[in-house]
Amino acid sequence: MASRLSRIRLALPRPAHPRPTHTTPIRTFSTTTTLRSDALFVHRDTPENNTSIPFTFSPQNETLITEILARYPPQYKKAAVMPLLDLGQRQHGFTSLSVMNEVAKRLDMPPMRVYEVATFYTMYNRSPVGKYHVQCCTTTPCMLRDSDAVMKGIQDHLGVTPGHTTKDGLFTFSEVECLGACANAPMVQINDDFYEDLTYETTIDLLKALQAAEGATGAQRAAKLPKPGPKSGRESCENSAGLTNLTGEPWGKEKFRTDL
Repeated sequence: MASRLSRIRLALPRPAHPRPTHTTPIRTFSTTTTLRSDALFVHRDTPENNTSIPFTFSPQNETLITEILARYPPQYKKAAVMPLLDLGQRQHGFTSLSVMNEVAKRLDMPPMRVYEVATFYTMYNRSPVGKYHVQCCTTTPCMLRDSDAVMKGIQDHLGVTPGHTTKDGLFTFSEVECLGACANAPMVQINDDFYEDLTYETTIDLLKALQAAEGATGAQRAAKLPKPGPKSGRESCENSAGLTNLTGEPWGKEKFRTDL
């Protein structure tokens, strides 16, 4: 009976499914090319980043952790997740899976909650970076002040594109969003320091100075390290054209209220 039914099914004509001659146009919200991040939101085990690599905080950082946790009520100690991740990154060099798991254990948090924080904030580097992490801002104010020239200077001198590290492990180059120094655009952040009012030439000079300092030791190295701040002669974010307001005697109440 089963074989008869199978012969009947085979004998039945199959409906034709002609291919469509055209596709329905789909209108998207964006017309620009989609750019994918160079960092994955998921973890992939690598030789330098996996759960088999142990991590514990140093005695110095243990003292800092005690101080940090004292700022929060015991039932809200998970609020310290960001400063503890920062401590772990500074000690280990990057925010590895072992660092995140240790922070989760110290704060009695599910590891996934720590992963969510580390993958949301770009300040946490989840892959190893060079000794000098060069982060070039290309948001609107910096772009209008020719951050493209700064980007080109970094690429020309280091020979790497954003998201990559030089072969000697000295520099990692990243393109980032606004770093909050718009009055001194264009600028880069190298580790914890801001270098501002840059041009193509001063960017290369900055990188050369860092390389020269790396070859020195002790006081000589400290003397060769470039000073953070503007590279245009400005002291801070004052008007580059000089003083244009508050040039006279300030008005006082006697100018308007003679009765006082």
